[in-house]
Amino acid sequence: MEKQYSGMSGYMFLFLELILLVLIVFGFMRGMIVPAVILIPVFILIAIGFTVVDPNQSCVMVLFGAYKGTIKTNGFYWVNPFFVRKKISLRARNFDSETIKVNDKLGNPIMIGLVLVWRVAETYKAAFGVDEYEHFVVVQSEAALRKLAGLYPYDNIEDESAKVTLRDGTEEVNDELEREIIERLDIAGIEVIEARINHIAYAQEIAQAMLKRQQATAIVAARYKIVEGAVSMVEMALEQLNEKGIVDLDEEKKATMVSNLMVVLCGDKDATPIVNTGSLY
Repeated sequence: MEKQYSGMSGYMFLFLELILLVLIVFGFMRGMIVPAVILIPVFILIAIGFTVVDPNQSCVMVLFGAYKGTIKTNGFYWVNPFFVRKKISLRARNFDSETIKVNDKLGNPIMIGLVLVWRVAETYKAAFGVDEYEHFVVVQSEAALRKLAGLYPYDNIEDESAKVTLRDGTEEVNDELEREIIERLDIAGIEVIEARINHIAYAQEIAQAMLKRQQATAIVAARYKIVEGAVSMVEMALEQLNEKGIVDLDEEKKATMVSNLMVVLCGDKDATPIVNTGSLY
């Protein structure tokens, strides 16, 4: 597990380095070659131990294969010069995936992409849990997206019983995507800040056919509403004529009137009225 490491102040050792540098120069000037030469390796070892940790950055310390800890507080430090140091950024990062072709729940090919905001939360897992944690984030995020696409249909045209679809169930679908990615990236110590679908469409080979199908469905739905409204209007007209006794129509005349009204109300084009100057009987 991750553990904190507290490095010693780098400024103190920088002051020590200045003293050693003065002694080395003084030794060569005074002819004390052996002491000056001995101080040179000491000067180099101390210099190797300097490390700088920037804000929202960390430094993982390893000594001969043993994990010693992580410095997360920014500053200027001196650590054991034999430490192997690995810098890991703790800043939030964006991953905007390329659109990939997958199959939805019904087997239709679709193009889908995601945007992921993430950061390293546990440096030990990121450094030693996986190889190349940045590449791991990319691969596992796309794998989670592929799995998600197979759980829902693109829309409910083919499956009207589907309550959640990839196109309409934005919040629920994004929550499920985020849960799947969090579960996959936990091994790498990655914190998922946000995950959402940023692109979704039918694949090119079926896009035209699906567009025509959607248009046909919309036309049928519109026609249904038109017919439903026309029937109500005809029914109301007959009731009003009957209640007010404006005209007495037999069954044949009623059928003719209903037919004419339905043609007028349901037609695609405006009807051309014809004035009947004769008798209705």
